[in-house]
Amino acid sequence: MNECPHVPELPVPEPEPRYDTCRECLAVDSHPVQLRLCLTCGHVGCCDSSPFQHATEHHKETGHPVMRSFEPGESWRWCYVDHMIL
Repeated sequence: MNECPHVPELPVPEPEPRYDTCRECLAVDSHPVQLRLCLTCGHVGCCDSSPFQHATEHHKETGHPVMRSFEPGESWRWCYVDHMIL
């Protein structure tokens, strides 16, 4: 896998998920397509295939650079800043 300069800055161990689903989707009565976990703070948001793209919105609001899939059996990560799979 590729590395980016943001990976060494991530907390170890990774943060605990704040929720088990996208709370922003629940608030607007929407259904998240796939979930993403912010590796800086533990925010759980929906992916860009979801209508509201809450994980990306979280990155835009906070600047937190790296997320990982929060789907069972998946462990890939994405850096929003460097636009790369890690």
